[in-house]
Amino acid sequence: MKKIRIRFLGLLFLAIVILPSCATVLGGKVTECQRTKPAPGQPSREIRAGYLIADLLLLTIPFTVVDFITGAIYKPCTNK
Repeated sequence: MKKIRIRFLGLLFLAIVILPSCATVLGGKVTECQRTKPAPGQPSREIRAGYLIADLLLLTIPFTVVDFITGAIYKPCTNK
């Protein structure tokens, strides 16, 4: 029983490390505007709510962090 638990935890860890997050895979190309942090006084970037919810419910916190680091979780910028 202990070997099965260790193997299961090992496979779970491997899946967490290997599998990418929702917005990174499905969100399309990440623009430079999505990657850069807004300057002081500028409005904050909008988050794609659907990808955030999917990451939190389906894939847990590590994948959400990946989306924020890559900038894929943010909506593409609109040039006005």
